[in-house]
Order: sequence, then structure tokens, then C-alpha cells
Amino acid sequence: MRRVSAGLRLAAGTILTSSLMIGAATAQTAERSDLVKMQSNAANVVMPTITYDNHRYSTLNQITTKNVGRLQPVWTFSTGVLRGHEGQPLVIGDVMYLHAPFPNTVYALDLNNDGKILWKYEPKQDPNVIPVMCCDTVNRGLAYGDGKIFLHQADTTVVALDAKTGKVDWSTKSGDPTKGETGTSAPMVVGDKVYVGVSGGEFGVRGWVAAYSTADGHQIWRAYSAGPDSDLLVDPDKTTSLGKPIGADSSLKSWQGDQWKIGGGDTWGWLAYDPKLNLIYYGSGNPSTWNPSQRPGDNKWSMTIFARNPDTGMAKWVYQMTPHDQWDYDGVNEMILADQRIGGHEVPTLVHFDRNGLGYTLNRATGELLVAEKYDPAVNWTTGVDMNKNSPDYGRPKVVDKFAPGANGEDHNTQGICPAALGTKDEQPAAYSPETGLFYVPTNHVCMDYEPFRVSYTAGQPFVGATLSMFPGPGGNMGNFIAWDGRTGKIVWSDPEQFSVWSGALATRGGVVFYGTLEGYLKAVDAKTGKELYKFKTPSGIIGNVITYEHHGRQYVAVLSGVGGWAGIGLAAGLTDPHAGLGAVGGYAGLSNYTALGGTLTVFALPPS
Repeated sequence: MRRVSAGLRLAAGTILTSSLMIGAATAQTAERSDLVKMQSNAANVVMPTITYDNHRYSTLNQITTKNVGRLQPVWTFSTGVLRGHEGQPLVIGDVMYLHAPFPNTVYALDLNNDGKILWKYEPKQDPNVIPVMCCDTVNRGLAYGDGKIFLHQADTTVVALDAKTGKVDWSTKSGDPTKGETGTSAPMVVGDKVYVGVSGGEFGVRGWVAAYSTADGHQIWRAYSAGPDSDLLVDPDKTTSLGKPIGADSSLKSWQGDQWKIGGGDTWGWLAYDPKLNLIYYGSGNPSTWNPSQRPGDNKWSMTIFARNPDTGMAKWVYQMTPHDQWDYDGVNEMILADQRIGGHEVPTLVHFDRNGLGYTLNRATGELLVAEKYDPAVNWTTGVDMNKNSPDYGRPKVVDKFAPGANGEDHNTQGICPAALGTKDEQPAAYSPETGLFYVPTNHVCMDYEPFRVSYTAGQPFVGATLSMFPGPGGNMGNFIAWDGRTGKIVWSDPEQFSVWSGALATRGGVVFYGTLEGYLKAVDAKTGKELYKFKTPSGIIGNVITYEHHGRQYVAVLSGVGGWAGIGLAAGLTDPHAGLGAVGGYAGLSNYTALGGTLTVFALPPS
């Protein structure tokens, strides 16, 4: 086993001879072609986002709107862990690769033999990492490349496992849990690099995304969300925001003193990749602390969409959605890369459903803002985004002071803010169908009362600075599953749910869209109308993401159940104080009447004809 120190200097990974660079570029091009080719085979699920564009769409069509009602569970598998199960399995050939929350066990299951365990990896991690994991001990999945399975462990260890044997090929520490840094996100592989982000915004961790060599784990580049231009990997004259160069020290000028060093902007969400433009996309999270009075300024580049060169890490463009965030509206949700016809032209768009309740459509090549509209009518902290390109506030949300804790001051309880801190949508990913041209979005319909207070920073200790409570939005339900038109920014149809929809969606060529509910139901709806066609209650609440694959000519649908995550943290961690779990425990207290802890993969198929 090869181990690589986290302290390797950046230069060691980047200073190469010209001959080595030519050879690496050739190998990298081949690797990229291999993964792009593999993702086009719908029988497999070769990456956590299913495809680089984050469509979460499958061309498999054995299961249709006409026969989906006949689905039945065909096999199950227990992970042996009773915490929140986010993420999804990978399927490569005859093997399914499955992960679990802390301690982040990984299984390889033989699809030719009723899911028999081929190998198991169970890392030995310090349990002291658990208290510094913000919102349950979740992990969002595995990545594949170069014959290896990649895992970002809770203790920030990036590990490469031999896909055939499960043996550790290399591992490297990407962060320091004693300072609050943890790993919860799914890695992404592009060419000869694997990319990971970091969690820890509630502990004052300064966010970053790093690229490591898939061959040996050495760090190639690391780009921070806040700080000097050299740390951000931006060119002040070439990196743009809304079409204009960001200028020198754009981040430093937006923080008071050295606050950027503990400024948050963490990167625990999903990544996307456009092979034609050769850009990766991701979002940064909330600034630290939650008390806005303690960090005047725009707090750049927290709450920001980044478009970066995957080879160098240099940012081409950025767009900050919620400057000077006052509500914990992390910007980490997935970026969906979908070409759409807008204004009579085919546009390479990026669609993003932000925690702040606004659905954005941007030109992913240039960063031009095309659409910014509420995807839940209950959103009240803003009246909308200034879309006037001649305005000094172009691209900024118009904030309603009544619902802005920063405007009301410390120790003032601002009431009735919609959405709550967990957003109109959290990390649970949406899907896109090129058949309908619609996006299918699992949402939260939850509001909050928010009271900031002054807090001091101590490394490794919570750095939140706010107390809040959550409650259902108007109408009494806590979630909706919606279809969205990204060209116009309009809801096409909406299915209400009793609780937040905390499961990732899946769209299929069969005209069926799948998602899970916090009570534990796998549901199938008609992609065009939203009509419910099927539901089955799994052993526990679903916060995992639905996948579909094909094996021996038969289409299967699979999902992890195991209630937890932020919405289910009360159940997962046994919390009862209504203000615990950053306000979620009280809001979701009724969930215990419908489900209990679990950790099960359930696989469905149509009965043999």
C-alpha cells in the first residue's frame, strides 16, 4: 500500500519535465475518453452523478409508464450501519459497489450471485470525527476510474481501492478533523485526477476543492473559496463574474481583516464536468459564522458557482448567488449541464437549484445569467434577482429586510423566513430529461425563525452563532416534488409531500421519474404530468438517490434507505431538543411516527414476463 502525506507541496505535483507533460496529456486524453464512453452505457452507473452532466437520466426503457405499477422488490442488502444513507451505488459490469455512512464501509457485491459480498473495506477511523460532522455522519458515494474505487472518508482520507480486490492502493489525508474539516462528499474522476471538496462550514473551515493523481494520490492543485488570488486560483484580469473581470483581491476586499481565514465557503456538494469546454463546475457553501453582523461585506467567494479548468484548477468564471448570506443558504447543490433552446438559440446552459429558493440558468461557457426565478412561491426573503445588466446590482438578489437577520441585528428573532436554513432544496439532486426538457426537483417547503448571536472562534469547535426553529411552509406540507422549465423559470407541475423530499431523483426514457420520501416510500410518477404510478415502502426513510441499471438484459431500480441527514438528524442521532440539529429536530419531530433507523439497499424489477 502506498501512502502519500497530505503535506506534499503543490510544486511537487505540478513541476514536470516537458516530456513527462506530453506523456501525461496523452494518457489523460485516453482516460477521459474511456470514462465518457463508459457513462454512455446505460447498463452501468459509473459515477455518483450517473453522467458528468448531472442529468441523472437513464436511456433504459423496459420500465415505462404503462408497466411501472408492476414493479416489485427482488433483493435487498443491509449495510449494517444505522445512520443517514445519502448517495447511491455504482454498477460496473457484474459488480455493484456500495458505501455506508461512518465508518464508511465499502462493499463489492456480485450481481451474478444474489449480491454476494466479493470484498469489504472498513476503514478504522477515530470516532472523534463524529462530533465535528455537522448534520449526521453521511457520505454521498464512491467514484470509479483507473481500475480503482475512490472514497472520501469522514476523517478526510482520500482512499483508492483496487476495484477487483478491495485492497488499498493508496491513501492521503486531505484535511484536519481536529479543526473541523470532514469528508462527506462524493469524489469525481476526470482523466488522471480525482477531485474532492471539504465539509466544515459550521466550524469555521475555509472551503476548498483539491485534485489528486489517480495513480498515486499526490496533490496536483487546491483551490480555496476565500482568500488571496493565488489561493483561489483566479486570474483577476481573465476570471470573470457576469461578464466582467473580478479584479485583484476580489475576495480579500469583501471580508473584514483576516476573517476569510475562518470564512467557510465549503464544498461538500456535487461536481459536474463538460468534456467539450473542459470545465468542472461546483458550488461553495455558507460563510462562517452564521451571524452576519460578525462578517460585514459580500464574503466572496462563498455561495458561489465556480467554473474551473480541471487540469490547472484556474477559474474561468464565478457567480455569487447570495452575497453576505444571512440565512445559511449554501450554494453547494448540483450543477446540471443541459443544452437548451433560449431566445431562438441553442445555449450550453447550467441549471442550479439553490438553497436560497431560486432556480438559476446560466450560460456555462461564459457565466452569463439567463434565468433566476423562485421554484417555491413561498420564498419571501427576496423579491427576486436584479436582471438589469446596466444596474450596479445586476445579478444580486433583492433582499426583504423584514426577513433579513442581519438587518434586524444580533439577539433579534427574525420570524417567518422562507425557506429555512436547509433551503428550498439541499444536496438531494434533481434530474433532467432530454425527452421532456424538464427538470425534476425534490424540494423542502419549510420556513424558520432565526436569531443570531455573537460567537467566538476556537479551532475544532462549533462556530455557528445562531439559534433557529423550523416549521412547515404555507399549506402545512413540508415538501414538494416539482417539474421545472429551466428556459422560463416556471413550475410545470408540483406534487405535495408531507415531509421534505430528501431523495435524489431519477428520470428515464420510459417516461418515469423516481424519487424517495422521508417516510420510506420509493415513488414513480409520470414525467409529463406528475401522476403517481407506483409506490413501495422500504425499511426506512429514503435520503439516498435512485439509480437504474441493466443486468443480463433486465432493468433494475435501486435505492438506499436509512433515515438521517439534516432533516432526519433527530432520529439518526437520538436528539430531542427542538432546537438541536441546527433547528431540524423540532421541525421534523413527527417523522418518528412514520419510520425508524435503517441501512438497506432495495432493488426492484418487473416480474419476468
